[in-house]
Amino acid sequence: MRYDSFEWQEQPPPSNGVPRNAWGRQSRRKSRWHRPYTLVLVVFDLISVLGASYIASSLEKSRAGLNRSWGFLEGPDLFFFFAYIALPLGWLILLWTSGTYDRRYLGLGSEEYKRVIRTSVTVVAAVSLLAFATKTDLSRGTVATVSLCAVILILLGRVFARQVLHLARRHTGHGAHRMVLVGTLPEALEVYTAVTRSPAAGLIPVAIHLTDGFAAARGIETPVPVYAGRDVLSLVREVGADTIAVCGSASAEPGELRRLAWQLEGTGVDLVVAPQLTDIAGPRVHIRPIEGLPLLHVEEPTLSGPGWLIKNLMDRAAAAFGLLLISPILAVIALGIRLSDPGPVFFRQTRVGHDGRTFKVWKFRTMYQDAEERKATLEELNESDGMLFKMKHDPRIFAFGQKLRATSLDELPQLINVLKGEMSLVGPRPLPADDGDYLGDVRRRLLVRPGITGLWQVSGRSDLSWDEAVRLDLYYVDNWSLTYDLSILWRTIFVVLKRKGAY
Repeated sequence: MRYDSFEWQEQPPPSNGVPRNAWGRQSRRKSRWHRPYTLVLVVFDLISVLGASYIASSLEKSRAGLNRSWGFLEGPDLFFFFAYIALPLGWLILLWTSGTYDRRYLGLGSEEYKRVIRTSVTVVAAVSLLAFATKTDLSRGTVATVSLCAVILILLGRVFARQVLHLARRHTGHGAHRMVLVGTLPEALEVYTAVTRSPAAGLIPVAIHLTDGFAAARGIETPVPVYAGRDVLSLVREVGADTIAVCGSASAEPGELRRLAWQLEGTGVDLVVAPQLTDIAGPRVHIRPIEGLPLLHVEEPTLSGPGWLIKNLMDRAAAAFGLLLISPILAVIALGIRLSDPGPVFFRQTRVGHDGRTFKVWKFRTMYQDAEERKATLEELNESDGMLFKMKHDPRIFAFGQKLRATSLDELPQLINVLKGEMSLVGPRPLPADDGDYLGDVRRRLLVRPGITGLWQVSGRSDLSWDEAVRLDLYYVDNWSLTYDLSILWRTIFVVLKRKGAY
């Protein structure tokens, strides 16, 4: 539903904060989804640590053939106290102090998982230090087993809990934040597009409050109701929101943002600021306060150095090992192609790579030999709005080729390009050399080697518009990291299994 609704009211005098004293009770936050969610995580973590202790003790008993589990705890009572009471409580305390239950990190991003891993390192260090201080004969193998099993089980439990949360957010709206966007209409609509792009993020804009009046916005259709001249806090109560997002230039007005923060004190409403920095990942942004002015410092993308060298070495090693491992599969696919349509097994096409250098991409042929000649007669049926020609039911693709495309098996020969250093396992998709001049923003994709998979492939593939595909590729270039590559490779497995956007 689209809205064209505007309201104007006199604003009351601004607040300079709520009166409070040392014994005053803080108002509860309006968004409280994280409380039951955190309780579930605590239960999962406790079960995980108890399970890890049980696994380690069972393995130790089996190995030693004795009625002992840790090698330094004499007597079953002391063992059960340490393994099933002291250690689980210690884990929970360290997980809590490490911020793994902080609502800012729950439900999205990798920071929650990073903190769990750091906690496991702290547990190992604490146990080792305790053993050294008490001169205890510590079974290092058992401690390693407990720590490894615990962190794996905890991470699996949190992945499962997060998936359930994402399903609830997508289908029911539970576990989400209802937001009022404050700013000019273009800025608010830009933030609206960004936060609604991923329903799993749990951010639902329910209203827009204009800071520059509504005269210029009259007659413009908007996805949510638009208001102007209203008291923001009363508007939040009226629309049932729990978060105010200050967009773009509205956050730059001297003193206004600070007074808004004062006004929200004690109300339980969250305040977030959405600056005009789009598609820049968190690790590249740092806040540096100078004399009370919080400056956002944006680091340059890291496209060289040790991490980039490791990426190149991992690509070559994985490609060599992968080609050796799947060579029987490649042979079977080659035979299937020859039986389906006489002609070459591989399709070679010139693509643009790193720094604009061209190369021949390797793919299994999935179309009839006269596909290029027939393309001219199908141009008007092109379903893509960008450089590539795409049709969901392309008559040039033979039956076996359609199966290869649906399962992405036609992309496997590109491991040859990776081995030669022309491509990477993860990167922007390689585009044909004759389909564009790569001017403007698109040319920035050439700062890195193209990849077999990438952010575009795991976000919708052919179902995405050209502008969205370019945006995702540029986001990858600007925010690349080894961790991000591993995350994309992991997501690729599920995308291939779902066959989403593959045609």
